[in-house]
Amino acid sequence: MNRRQFVAGAAAVGTAITGFPAIANAQASGPIKLGIPTILSGRVAQLGISSTNAVQMVVDAFNANGGLDGRPVDLLIRDTKAKPDEAARVTRDFVNSDQVDVVFNCEASSASFAVQEVVREAGTLCLHNVSETSSLSADPAIRSPNSFRFARQGIHDAVGSARYAAGIAKEKGLKKWMSVSPDYAYGRDNTDLFFKLLNQFGGDDIEVVGNGWPKLFQPDYTEVITQILQRRPDAVYSALWGGDLVSFIDQANLYGMFGSIEFFTINLADYTTMSALRDLPEGLHSGTRYISSFPDIEANRSFDTAYVERFDDHPTNWSWECKVGIEFLLAAMTEAGTADGAQVADALRGMTRPSIIGVGPDNSVTMRGDDQTLINYAVGWGTTVAEEPFVTNIQAADWADIVEHETAWKQELGYI
Repeated sequence: MNRRQFVAGAAAVGTAITGFPAIANAQASGPIKLGIPTILSGRVAQLGISSTNAVQMVVDAFNANGGLDGRPVDLLIRDTKAKPDEAARVTRDFVNSDQVDVVFNCEASSASFAVQEVVREAGTLCLHNVSETSSLSADPAIRSPNSFRFARQGIHDAVGSARYAAGIAKEKGLKKWMSVSPDYAYGRDNTDLFFKLLNQFGGDDIEVVGNGWPKLFQPDYTEVITQILQRRPDAVYSALWGGDLVSFIDQANLYGMFGSIEFFTINLADYTTMSALRDLPEGLHSGTRYISSFPDIEANRSFDTAYVERFDDHPTNWSWECKVGIEFLLAAMTEAGTADGAQVADALRGMTRPSIIGVGPDNSVTMRGDDQTLINYAVGWGTTVAEEPFVTNIQAADWADIVEHETAWKQELGYI
């Protein structure tokens, strides 16, 4: 009996063995229902809008081509208002009332852990497409056989970020550092990993002289900007994102902060974030979230063009994450010939597909089987300019280096 036969057979006896609902309970006909909890209101509504836009593009094409043996995919999209308790409630409703085939989670990290607890108990197949907090899929105590991460992961970004920053630090003599990052799981996880690796790559002369932890969606950053100006670090690292990052940069511009400090921010290079700024400073260092010039391939440029034509706006980092997630899901359903969660999950593990964001062979990305997380997506850093392409001199991270240090990090934490 091979692995696929075992998983299919075990699924027939229910969740006690596999973590999935019994196959007997699965719908064999009618629409395939995807429940999408996401943020559609408030300061970061663009997260949910740009995520679901990308999903809709792929699903529309899939349905136009006949769906899964004539079964169309229906999207049930609901606003959670960025509240973990609301995300959990919406997800329970998807599972219990709507009886969705898949929970296609487009929540930020603050609510994705709540979604994960619901799907772990229910056994419903779940794809996490936005949360970047590493422990969601890296920690074996949190992940589950029915959950897959298609969002980028904090530890992956941290290796690429720290490698780039360490090189700039050595070149320019940047020794004193501060940070300003959001005060919740993603912000702290991302920042802690960055400085841990920066010290490892940059040498013993790196000193962190202060950390600012503004609340998520905080409107005024005067206090933390004042602290930065008083302590006069050589460089500042930030994991702020979306509207929070826009507000911080706009306010820091008023104080002339970027004239004397090297600023490293992992989340700036998204079109919607950069275009929302009153004045995009030149020479800021940013990780590549989503820009059509990285990776510099036709598929990526074509996706950006098609998205702009349909929605009159550029895609975001959340858009590519969700595009990859839905493409993998539909490919796995097609391979399995069913929407049954256990069989689709078995098809997803180890799957490799070409992607607009892929840097593997033939521009591919892979759903790694052991921890069910995406690898070989584009990770790079460059410096900002005021006009297209907005980020130049991009240095791509090496995935062999990323995996090597990710493995060491997992061993240190007892994850493997």
